[in-house]
Amino acid sequence: MKKHFYSSIITTDSLHIALESLEVSQEEKEHLEMLVDSSLYHTILNAILSELSESDKRLFLEQLLSENDDEILSFLSKKIDHIEDKIKTAADSLIEELHKDIEETKKK
Repeated sequence: MKKHFYSSIITTDSLHIALESLEVSQEEKEHLEMLVDSSLYHTILNAILSELSESDKRLFLEQLLSENDDEILSFLSKKIDHIEDKIKTAADSLIEELHKDIEETKKK
C-alpha cells in the first residue's frame, strides 16, 4: 500500500493478513489491497475535512498536494484537537468493517 501522511498513525497489517488468507488470485488480492487503500484514504480525508473550516480545507488540500507528511500532520494538529485520535478512530472503524466483510466472504 502507498504511504500516506497518516501511515504512522494507523496499522493495516491485520487486513493484509486477512486478505492473504482469501482463496483468490494474486491479481485479485492486489486489487483488493488497492481498494482497501483507497477506502481508508477517503474515509480519513472525510473525517478530516468534516472538522475544518472552508478556508482551512483549501489550505489542507494544498498541503496534501505537497506530499510533505510532517507539514500535513503539523498543520492538522494546529487546526484540529486530537487529530491523531480522530484519524485512528475513523480508520479503525473502517478496518473493523472490512474484517467483517472478509469473514463473510470466507463463509461463502
